[in-house]
Amino acid sequence: MKTVIVIPTYNERENISRLIPEVLSAGDGIEVLVVDDNSPDGTGDLVDRMRDGDSRIHVLHRPGKMGLGSAYVDGFRIALDLGAELVFEMDADFSHDPKYIPEFLRKIGQYDVVLGSRYLDGVNVVNWPLSRLILSVGANVYSRIVTGVPIRDLTGGFKCFRRKVLESVEFADMKSDGYAFQIEVNFKCWRAGFRLCEIPIVFVDRHAGTSKMSKRIIGEAAWMVWRLRLGDIISRLKRKH
Repeated sequence: MKTVIVIPTYNERENISRLIPEVLSAGDGIEVLVVDDNSPDGTGDLVDRMRDGDSRIHVLHRPGKMGLGSAYVDGFRIALDLGAELVFEMDADFSHDPKYIPEFLRKIGQYDVVLGSRYLDGVNVVNWPLSRLILSVGANVYSRIVTGVPIRDLTGGFKCFRRKVLESVEFADMKSDGYAFQIEVNFKCWRAGFRLCEIPIVFVDRHAGTSKMSKRIIGEAAWMVWRLRLGDIISRLKRKH
């Protein structure tokens, strides 16, 4: 199956030149779509040069920093236009190791969405300070309780979707970012009745660059789960009447 791996970038020059070859070598039929938000460090220009020598590399240049959620939504749309049957989302900083891609591809044969989970078999996170680890674990427990989604790692960003999922789930109206975007995507896929599966991954903190986590992203996720749950309850009540 044609597989397109969507990788949003902002100042990832140090990582992307090494990451793309590893991703492309992880399986047959894999292509890469980099969604670059006009990185000041020239990430987009570097990918352009790589694309000129390899037709499996694609790049979308956006005018500025527009957020992770919208980067994925734009990337999903282009991946479908490219004819992808499978679409990944993946970070550019090697926190998501390309070595797991073959396992995603194996599992997607039986499921509609495969999620890379840091918390399926204990806690598999390397190089995080204790405060951030507690925040992440707590956010996932909180989100799982409020939304009811039976997923251990609701906020992870390493995923593989079948084409039919992206064609069926309404992504265009999603305005959330960061943690909240990942929770909303998982919730929408689950409520639409698609088969979700988690596979264990080890998440290693950034090799280069700076973290893009912020209080705004954390706050957005905290409110998002209640909006999703209440919206679902209202929708069910309407269907009954």
